[in-house]
Amino acid sequence: MSLPIVAIIGRPNVGKSTLVNRIAGERDAIVDDTPGVTRDRTYRQAFWLDRDFQIVDTGGLVFDDDTEFLPLIREQAMVALNEASVAIFLVDGQTGITSGDQEIAHWLRKQPVPVILAVNKCESEQKGAIQTADFWELGLGEPYPISAIHGYGTGEILDEVINYIPVNDSIAEETEIKVAIVGRPNVGKSSLLNALTGEKRSIVSPISGTTMDAIDMFVERNNIKYRLIDTAGIRKKKNVNYGPEFFGINRAFKAIRRSDVVLLVIDVLDGITDQDLKLAGRIAEEGRAAVVIVNKWDAIEKDSYTIYEYEKLIRDRMYYMPWIDLIFTSALTGKRVDKILDLVDKAAEQYSKRISTSVINEILEEAVNWYTPPTSRQGKQGKIYYGTQVRTKPPTITLFVNDPKRFNDNYRRYIEKQFRQNLGFTGTPIRLVWRGKKSRELERENKNRATRV
Repeated sequence: MSLPIVAIIGRPNVGKSTLVNRIAGERDAIVDDTPGVTRDRTYRQAFWLDRDFQIVDTGGLVFDDDTEFLPLIREQAMVALNEASVAIFLVDGQTGITSGDQEIAHWLRKQPVPVILAVNKCESEQKGAIQTADFWELGLGEPYPISAIHGYGTGEILDEVINYIPVNDSIAEETEIKVAIVGRPNVGKSSLLNALTGEKRSIVSPISGTTMDAIDMFVERNNIKYRLIDTAGIRKKKNVNYGPEFFGINRAFKAIRRSDVVLLVIDVLDGITDQDLKLAGRIAEEGRAAVVIVNKWDAIEKDSYTIYEYEKLIRDRMYYMPWIDLIFTSALTGKRVDKILDLVDKAAEQYSKRISTSVINEILEEAVNWYTPPTSRQGKQGKIYYGTQVRTKPPTITLFVNDPKRFNDNYRRYIEKQFRQNLGFTGTPIRLVWRGKKSRELERENKNRATRV
């Protein structure tokens, strides 16, 4: 059972994202003085007293202007309103009633969703009474004075909100696979999200930088729940100015860190760029499972050999991530989009895989018999005593050895290759921690010292 939804509606720059951050208790929504920073609808989980719900931030509504993204923003706001159990209509108490507020109020009065009127930027109870007086004209009931930035009045608003939200004791906590969709600007990330969800969840435009914030969407398939996170396009650092784009890219990096599987989207028309390689390296450094999506496959001329040539080119350039799966798709036509979640399932399973110590040591024994550890110039040979898996996400195996310095990079890669050949781990990085005898003795001594104390 999904959580009830509370939609925040209002014209641009009245403080909707600030209110979302206040109610959700975290600064996830990008806040900026520039109108139009929020375009898509973004979901955050929140609670008040005994009620859990999702709060939805929407773009600023403008009805008399059809330029750029405004018609699409209206469409997204309408979808959010149709999903909602209750809506909060946010207005600006410092500006007073505007023609834009009146148009939105007229529209909301025709909707079946209950509406709570909140007058933002009221910094005190005394000022709030004066600032809210004129808003009775909107015909939406009592206007509640609030300050989203300072928190004044938000408790009263939430007390009213939960009248429309059922007690959700029956909602069980569900496990989910968190999937971040990342890539350079305009490679088709939002189109891919829409294709995966089967609805127009994100605004799609040929204008680079259409998506400004990280957008979460839930999809369920075969009793598995996925949290799909669309992110802002990540450009080279030198090309990014401080402002909404800077914060959007930071949100994208945070999305990588909070994900289980990352879908790295590459534009086949551009080929694999240096920026794509840097993003792939970032994913590997963060220790996240990954699938590479080669998008816009419908836009190139090809024969029966083309796909193999492109795959070889990509794998050669991403040689440091030989474990990734690749899939060639078209978000526009839907080609192979239905196969993406199969690869996500596979990567997520390997990312969470746990191997018994006995199996790990059988593989180590066979690997050492085939290729003995190197010997130093002083005639001292490396020895592997045993190994054990210490964590998952990503799978991490500690190898206890006589001296880690006696194992060069070639031998370490050989051991990792043996694990992959015998255990799979397709789609996920694995980490090998080489621990020497001295470090184990020091750890044991510290433990004994702590016990004596």
